[in-house]
Parts: sequence; structure tokens; C-alpha cells
Amino acid sequence: MPFLGEISALATAVLWSISSLIFSAAVARIGSVQVNFMRMVFAVIFLGITLLVFQLPLAISFHQFVLLTISGCVGLTFGDTFLFKAFQYIGARITMLLMSLAPAISAVLAYFLLNETITSFALLGMIVTLSGIAMVVLDKKSDAEKNSFTFRGIVFGVLAAFGQAGGFVLAKIAFQESAMNTFFASFIRLSAAVIVLFPIMLLAKKIRNPITMFAQDRHALVLVSLGAVVGPCLGITLSLIAVANTEVGIAATLTATVPIMMLPLVVFIQKEKLTWKTIAGAVLSVAGVAILFLHK
Repeated sequence: MPFLGEISALATAVLWSISSLIFSAAVARIGSVQVNFMRMVFAVIFLGITLLVFQLPLAISFHQFVLLTISGCVGLTFGDTFLFKAFQYIGARITMLLMSLAPAISAVLAYFLLNETITSFALLGMIVTLSGIAMVVLDKKSDAEKNSFTFRGIVFGVLAAFGQAGGFVLAKIAFQESAMNTFFASFIRLSAAVIVLFPIMLLAKKIRNPITMFAQDRHALVLVSLGAVVGPCLGITLSLIAVANTEVGIAATLTATVPIMMLPLVVFIQKEKLTWKTIAGAVLSVAGVAILFLHK
């Protein structure tokens, strides 16, 4: 299928934008730590059921298994943990801006580890797309300006970007070895993240009894379950399809368009008014995406 990787990356951004709003509502009810962990637990359960019900192929080499396991730990456990810490210290606006570094980091890592090169035309598309994202992110003044601009928060944001980039590149290496089912690959990555994160949260005494927690708030259960299907299950699976079928830097750039994909949602659902700068940034990003599609 032509442009399978690019289309999958854009679809990932759409799904992650929807799940972001769902998880935001869940966070307001049970907190970010519980949502971050339980969304992955639910995603593992849902993916496991999908693999069993549809009897999807589970053929995979030990080397691919190791790579996907490390990819899950780097991208989801390491990356997402620092992402949430960055949100806490510097807020969503600056954190999302720092996450825009992920495509550049991905491209550099892919160049050295995978010998992937990006054409000048594609590089132009990445720069234009990320410039538009930066305009949109920096224009969202409503995000808690009470968050201080701290060095620690900046470090956490950069580490989160490195985590996402590293996770993408490791997954790409696994897919280059031989074909495998992307749902199974997502299952391995998420399972690894949960297994590593569980004892850490247990030692930090951050885990609440999920049965008691969701029995007291069934609305939160619905939100986390729905978000897990939309985000970790389908979104991460599509991101792996993107990584497997196009250059890592381009896949990372297109998946980074979440702030752009969220604009229609915040307009129609949250009734936000867009400024001219946000609209200009969105148009610029769309132009960058068009360039990325035309580079082939």
C-alpha cells in the first residue's frame, strides 16, 4: 500500500489526540500516576484478548523479542515516566515543545544505527511540520502558567523525547529483521513496560487497589478503558506500522502532529477559540505533512 507508513503515523496522531482528551478527564478523577499505569495494564489485557480471539500469528525470533522488550522499557516506561514528570514541573506547553525534539533525535539515531538517510526535501518537510507544531504549542496560553520554567523540568522533557526516539528506533531494528504481527509487537512492548513499572510503583507506594478505585468511580473505569483501546492499543500498534514502513524520522515527525490533530477536538468539544497564530501554525504543519508525502 502506497504511503502506508505515513498514513499510519497520521492515524496514530489522530488516535493519540483523542486519547489525550479521554485521559485528561480520567486524570481529573483518579490522578496521572494511576491513569498512566492502568492504561497500559488495560491495553495489555485488550491486546491479549485480540491476539487470542483473532488467532493472530505470534511468530517472532528471540532477538526481536529482546529488542521489543527493550523498546517498551525505553519508550514507554522510561519515556512516559519522564513525560509525566515534565508535565508536573513545566506544564504541557513547554513539555510538548520539547517532545518535538523526538523526530530529530530519531533521525540521528536511525542514521547511525540503521544507516537511514533523509532527503533534503523530506528534511524540509520535517522542519516545516515541526515549526508549525511549535507555533501551535507556544500559542496555547491557557495551560497552567503557574508551572515554573525549571531546569529539572527541561531535563525531564528532553529525556522523554530521547525515550520516545529510542523506542522507535529499537522497534524499527526489530521489524527490519523479519515481518511480524504489529499487535503482537505492541503486546510485547506494553507488557515489558508494565512488568518494569509495577515493582517501581509498588516500592514507591504509588499503586492504589484498582478494584476499590474503580468500584468507587466507574466513570473513571470507562474513561481509562476507552482511552486504553484508542491510545495504547490502536495508537501504539499503528505507530509500529508507521515505523516499519517509512523512515523513523518521518514517522516520528508525523506522529508528533498530535497538537495539530487536537485543534478540531478542542474547538468542537471544549469550545476553545483559535487565534490567528494557532491557525497559521496548523496550516504550516499541514504544508509540512504534504511535503513529507511528496518527497517519495
